[in-house]
Amino acid sequence: MSEPVPAGPAAFLIRDVNLIDGHDGPGRPGHAVVVDGRRIAWVGPAESAPPFPAHAIVDGAGCSLLPGLINSHVHLSADAGPDFTRQIESDSLPLATLKSAATAAATLRAGVTGVRDCGAADGVVIELAKGIDDGIVPGPRVRAAGRVITMTGGHGHFIGREADGADGVRAATRAELKAGAHFIKAMATGGVLTAGVDPGHIGLVQEELAVAAQEAHNAGRRITVHAIGDQGIKNALRAGVDSIEHGIRLDDEALELAVARGTYLVPTLLAVASIVTAGTGAGMPPWVHEKAQREAERHRESFVAAVRSGLRIAAGTDAGTPFNPHTDLVRELELMVRYGLTAPEVIRAATRNAAENMDVLHDTGTVDVGKLADLVLVEGDPAADIGALARIRLVVKDGRIVHGCARLSEVS
Repeated sequence: MSEPVPAGPAAFLIRDVNLIDGHDGPGRPGHAVVVDGRRIAWVGPAESAPPFPAHAIVDGAGCSLLPGLINSHVHLSADAGPDFTRQIESDSLPLATLKSAATAAATLRAGVTGVRDCGAADGVVIELAKGIDDGIVPGPRVRAAGRVITMTGGHGHFIGREADGADGVRAATRAELKAGAHFIKAMATGGVLTAGVDPGHIGLVQEELAVAAQEAHNAGRRITVHAIGDQGIKNALRAGVDSIEHGIRLDDEALELAVARGTYLVPTLLAVASIVTAGTGAGMPPWVHEKAQREAERHRESFVAAVRSGLRIAAGTDAGTPFNPHTDLVRELELMVRYGLTAPEVIRAATRNAAENMDVLHDTGTVDVGKLADLVLVEGDPAADIGALARIRLVVKDGRIVHGCARLSEVS
């Protein structure tokens, strides 16, 4: 608990909440948080909170206050339509920019104050991140990979830099870093959404992935890898990547490697599940549904095994892919609970763990004095019912109330 501090003119108090701070401890009922400027200025029991005028108080009775949620895998330029590839390839640069701004705004209203964008063409989302930071458009805190690094003709080539051999991959990685990528995304296997590519087949080989990892780390950036097949996953782990996206065919050897190295898994359970649920005849290319259906059961089994192994997990949905809207992070979290994580573990996966994997834990991901005030207030207790995260009463980003009203009595 911190000592009370004087409040500035832009400060406000959120009181009488069940505080779930993103750390390992239980929720703390009857707590309060002071936001002053962009940051959290005070945290403690409500009865010890500094005095505030009525207009600067948010009454959080019956609600829980958490760090703003983080979606660790999105594609902001994609609109969750039935044909991901066709949409990306056909959208003009201005249209892709407008869609990215619209999905970013919707994401923020859903209580998600941070995202990792895992691939877009033409640097659209790198530039969007600047626009959000400058206050031009509303949106979450964005860390963008820019173009993905993939082999010639490999998965995601339509949002990628195609590169072959260690020298080619080194040049492509450096080019993305020069373009402003906040992290590097590389393709270790095929995928569901690229025609003529099998999800289990190897993409960039271990030597190529190692070069990409080296260049990213040399620049002080992290690297994540799309990896579905077991050999591609192990190639990525041995190459020294920081996280694995999807991990649909994790075997025992891969799990041992990942746990030993402290690698994160971003499971994106919705990515396959949403396609399978939509079914044939929904406007998707038939081969997309066929590939997703083949991977669905393995995806569930792989996640269950990852949970049992103790692998570090950060929540992400692959938002923007078919029938997978940018506002559906809570659906992903509900699947994670259904398949073996506890609700408190899932909350950490979508807050503290996600912030660490996004390399922003120094500023966000937990409710601590001095951190940026990225917060979400929800009705009920998500540690008992993860669905409570969908009952949003207030969203705060960078110390500003961006959704909801300053007083809960004004929120209909």
